[in-house]
Amino acid sequence: MSMTIGFVAEKTCCSVATIRYYEEKGLLGRIGRAANGRRAYGWPDIGRLRLIRRLRDLGFGIDAVRTLIEAMHSPDSAACLDVRDLALSHIDVIRAKRAELDALEAILTDLAASCSDACRNGHSPDCTIIEAIRA
Repeated sequence: MSMTIGFVAEKTCCSVATIRYYEEKGLLGRIGRAANGRRAYGWPDIGRLRLIRRLRDLGFGIDAVRTLIEAMHSPDSAACLDVRDLALSHIDVIRAKRAELDALEAILTDLAASCSDACRNGHSPDCTIIEAIRA
């Protein structure tokens, strides 16, 4: 069955531009063309796009998605270890991002508290948050 890109976009919750981007990056493989020259997608393309979207939702970059998809189609059992290593590496990235976010939260909490102190008796002529950001 041949499906339009609009239909595929609806079924995968990916925008048309995103589908074209994934195709351009080689994540979809070759997409056939209908007699009218338009892209003709099938159910396997929808399945692959759903997989790509899930991997992207998990925070994997395009190169990691490509590696994971290639590993899925590899007859080599060592690919499983490669996938594990990629996942573990991604966990390290997530932990580093979490640490950055925790630090940002602490800074903003302190800034908001300084504002509350400065504005305790009403409006303050100088915003402590803006002054701290400028410094």
